[in-house]
Amino acid sequence: MKRIVMAVLFCAIGGAAAGGYWYWQKSASGTSADAKSNNKGGRGAVLSVKATRAVAKPMPVLIEAVGSVEPEQSVQLRAQVSGVLQSVLIKEGDRVKAGQLLFEIDPRTYQAQYNQAVAALARDQAQLENARVQQARLEPLLKREFITRQEYDVAVTSAKSLEATVEADRAAVQQAKIQLEFARMHTPISGRTGALSFKAGNLIAAGGGGTPLVTINSMDPILVSFSIPERQLEDIRRHQNEKEMRIEILPDRYGPAAAEGKLVFIDNTVTQQTGTVLLKTRVANKEETLWPGQFVNVRIVLKIEPDAVVVPEVAVQPGQEGSFVYMIENGKAKIQPVKVSRQIGGEVVIAEGIKADDLVLTEIPQAIAPGAEVRIVGAEGASKGRDGKGRGEGKGSKSEKSGSKDGS
Repeated sequence: MKRIVMAVLFCAIGGAAAGGYWYWQKSASGTSADAKSNNKGGRGAVLSVKATRAVAKPMPVLIEAVGSVEPEQSVQLRAQVSGVLQSVLIKEGDRVKAGQLLFEIDPRTYQAQYNQAVAALARDQAQLENARVQQARLEPLLKREFITRQEYDVAVTSAKSLEATVEADRAAVQQAKIQLEFARMHTPISGRTGALSFKAGNLIAAGGGGTPLVTINSMDPILVSFSIPERQLEDIRRHQNEKEMRIEILPDRYGPAAAEGKLVFIDNTVTQQTGTVLLKTRVANKEETLWPGQFVNVRIVLKIEPDAVVVPEVAVQPGQEGSFVYMIENGKAKIQPVKVSRQIGGEVVIAEGIKADDLVLTEIPQAIAPGAEVRIVGAEGASKGRDGKGRGEGKGSKSEKSGSKDGS
């Protein structure tokens, strides 16, 4: 009995093992078939991509640089006479006009000196008149020999001496007047004031080496100075007298131009340490968009290229052998090397490699490879077939035009 039970148990275990092995083989076979099917489907899958057409349109030929804004005129106002600063007639950052009164130094000392000089002039003029009258009285007496020649010569010398004294007095009056006028300080230029170094009640010392009371910078027009490599100087000199050439100033590289001007200065030497040449442009600044000391982007537009081939920046990819784009030919992706001429904002001008109306990808899937089949969606409008053409003559054509416009 015991042997029978053991035999039945062994049979049951063997049957279970055989059934498990059969099920495992069936599952593995199904998984392998599914993997093969999936692999086959992956190789034949069509990738959805976004694309646009390269366009031909006018684009500027330009040179870009970084510049700094500087005032065309800058004045450091210093006291020319010493004294107590009696009044300050401006605030920091005020706009001022040429000739406007800004500061007053206590004028009483200089007024007294002026009055004294005027009085001395009046005294000596009176003495001169008396000496001339005396000379005129002695002249006929000399002719009649009632006086000696020596007496007459003394009178003449006295008159001439007083004439010289009167001239010196006039100069002293003029000097005193100038000193008195220096007590009232006016701005020689129009512009905007900086920080004030002194307040009313401070004692001010005369002299050019002292701290200026205020610095005034002219704001309109304003200069922008920038440097370019010496190899680009020839291009600028060749185009500087042409009407098309202009210089744009951009506070933000990819933003709109804040001002536009003409070239006004080319330095007469190349900086040997950097191999660059200093240039300046003068631009209008009525709204004071530009500020002295500010760093800005400078765009020198040499000319306009009428039919430049342009693609979006996202379409151009970097490679070990240079830049390239993915093109679409016969519904398949193709790598096309290109030569980039320049980039302007979000657009890239292509010098060689593609032509206008070529389809280039603007959104590139990670799984893409040369020869992969693609289907255009998105930027070119409605979905297109593998040949890259619209499915209908009317709507397909219309969507392509819309996509081309967006791409430019």
